[in-house]
Amino acid sequence: MAATMEATMMLTTAAAAGGAALAMTAIVALRYLLASGGFALATARVRPGLYGGLGRQIRGEIGWSLLSAVIYGIPAGLVAWGWQTYGWTRIYAEWDAWPLWYLPVSLLLYLFAHDTWFYWTHRLMHRPRWFRLAHAVHHASRPPTAWAAMSFHPIEALTGAVVIPVLVLLIPVHVAVLGVVLTIMTVMGVTNHMGWELFPHGLVHSRLGGWLITASHHHRHHELYSCNYGLYFRVWDRLCGTDRGLSQP
Repeated sequence: MAATMEATMMLTTAAAAGGAALAMTAIVALRYLLASGGFALATARVRPGLYGGLGRQIRGEIGWSLLSAVIYGIPAGLVAWGWQTYGWTRIYAEWDAWPLWYLPVSLLLYLFAHDTWFYWTHRLMHRPRWFRLAHAVHHASRPPTAWAAMSFHPIEALTGAVVIPVLVLLIPVHVAVLGVVLTIMTVMGVTNHMGWELFPHGLVHSRLGGWLITASHHHRHHELYSCNYGLYFRVWDRLCGTDRGLSQP
């Protein structure tokens, strides 16, 4: 009897965890389709013809991206389930759990940690062996489009999928700040690839803009390959001598 009850509980737990993973996969896929689709529509209006003749490439980008959504969604769903069920993470919902000044600090911590991980794994992906094995999928987008934001080989998708789940286990973050992190991650991932500069010229070429990554900076990476590896900030590119300035997307 006890063994039967234990087996039932295990099946119930596995079903709940699996359901959370499936739900999060659907959310990630929908987020990708809405964000990339929205910016692709904006591109068609602002830069008509920019994606002309790229239908086959775009279909490939969507296919790889939806596969990446599964790889991103599963660990994210499991961690979200663990937070709700067992309190596994450092995510908190009460505004007074940490001082209010910590909210922007935690946002910067998450963005910088993610940027650091991305920079170094991205450089690794440009090593010949890893490039041929995985990263060539992403660079098959010539030129990149708004649909290419998650167009990764599963190996590369896995390196990106673990970042936020690991960070929420280590660094306290308010659930609202985590939402801002995910929004910035989505918007920057799409806009950096869409082939034209969304942000004002005055910002991109300002002193502050000199430390931020936008389409003008990332497009140079897709032109030259061996430079401009960052995601949000140009800090690591500048420190490591891999910053090659801006392109004219």
